[in-house]
Amino acid sequence: MIKAIIFPIIYIIAGIGTGWAINVLLSKIKAKSFLRKAEEKLAQVEEEIKNKRREIELERKEELHRIRAAFEKETREKTDELHKLSKKLIEREESLDHRLQQLEKKSRELASEKGELESQRERLRKLEGEYRVKLEEIAGISSQDAKKLLLENIKKEARDEAVKIIQEAEKEAKEIANKKARMIIATAIQRCSVEQVAESSVSIVPLPNEEMKGRVIGREGRNIRTFESLTGVDLIVDDTPEAVAISCFDPLRRKIAEISLQRLIVDTRIHPARIEEVVEKAKKELEELIREEGEKVTFDIGISDIPSEIVRLLGKLKFRTSYGQNVLQHSKEVAYISGIMAAEIDVNHSLAKRAGLLHDIGKAVGQEMEGPHALIGAHLAKRYGENAEVVHAIAAHHEESPAETVLAVLIQAADAISASRPGARKEVLEAYLKRIESLEKIAISFNGVEKAYAVQAGREVRIMVKPNKIGDEEAIALCKEIAIKVENELSYPGQVKVTVIRELRAIEYAK
Repeated sequence: MIKAIIFPIIYIIAGIGTGWAINVLLSKIKAKSFLRKAEEKLAQVEEEIKNKRREIELERKEELHRIRAAFEKETREKTDELHKLSKKLIEREESLDHRLQQLEKKSRELASEKGELESQRERLRKLEGEYRVKLEEIAGISSQDAKKLLLENIKKEARDEAVKIIQEAEKEAKEIANKKARMIIATAIQRCSVEQVAESSVSIVPLPNEEMKGRVIGREGRNIRTFESLTGVDLIVDDTPEAVAISCFDPLRRKIAEISLQRLIVDTRIHPARIEEVVEKAKKELEELIREEGEKVTFDIGISDIPSEIVRLLGKLKFRTSYGQNVLQHSKEVAYISGIMAAEIDVNHSLAKRAGLLHDIGKAVGQEMEGPHALIGAHLAKRYGENAEVVHAIAAHHEESPAETVLAVLIQAADAISASRPGARKEVLEAYLKRIESLEKIAISFNGVEKAYAVQAGREVRIMVKPNKIGDEEAIALCKEIAIKVENELSYPGQVKVTVIRELRAIEYAK
């Protein structure tokens, strides 16, 4: 029984040992195989490394050979170039030596010629002295007197020639300037069309019937007296059928009276209390109308950022006139014209329109400020933060302040154009006659003037000079002097042409 158990166990142990031995033997065989393969792989890698080294060595040798060949080639080229430069330098040096020899030879020749010239110059000085002495003996005057006489003659000829040149230059410049100015002004006027309405000091208010006149007058005239005292106007009720007249030199008062009377006529309730109420409403309505007119004109011109105080003053210009010309319409026209002319000569046209619109803003102020309207307008514009260039243009548009910018001159020109257009303004006869008389007096005040006539409504003054006292060149200078004096002493629209006439008549009779 025990043997039956032991023998199987022994067989099992023997089988396990045999399997283990076989596994160990197989592992050793595999390890040897792996070792052999690794040695073969290592030998292969070493062989590849050797091959790579040989290739790199060959490439390095080839590169060194190529660099050496290129260096040798470049060295040969540089050497050849140096040889050529050296040859050129040698040739140039030889040429310079040759030129130097020639210059030294020329210098010696010039030195000898200089000596000869000095001797000849000395002989000429002696001859000149002898010649001068002989000339003085023959002429009977000294050389100093002769020189002075000659200088005076030369000076006179030069002055006459200068006058002629200046006259030609001025004529040419005036022709070009007049042509250009006419083109610019004509363009500005053609593109600008502003209505001109002559204002009067009387407004006519129509009535629905003759009975309304009695209501306007009121019992014992109390209505008309109340109306006149509140509005500051004269209400004229005469034989004119179905109409009454409002007379007042202040256009604002006249407008308030006109609005009030129209309201009262429509309402038919006319008594002192109602008149006072309607007049107060009319004043407020007029203030609103003034503001609307100011805003409308700024919109029409295309100007923004104007303070409300300036806008109100612009609206008041609607009810102001100057020589029969509406000031607001005149300001609009000046703004248009100055803007167009500024664009033609590459000046800021927006600034020009702004200055043109505001140039007469001083006329909107009443008696509360004293002084010329140009300076008042400049003061107001400066107070409300206007541009300094615009302020200067306003102050200078009537030359109360000298014009120092192109913009100021443009505003002066645009103002003159608007004011001098036919039908734009009315001129007082006395002022016209006084200007004509002043023109003639200025012309006669110059020496050599015989007569002077102002013609073409004061646009030209023709001056007759004495031919035995005034020469042709002197007449040109006299014409310029008279024109300058007229500019400095007179105020006039547009320009005045000065014409000097010198006539010499020789009369003889054949018998």
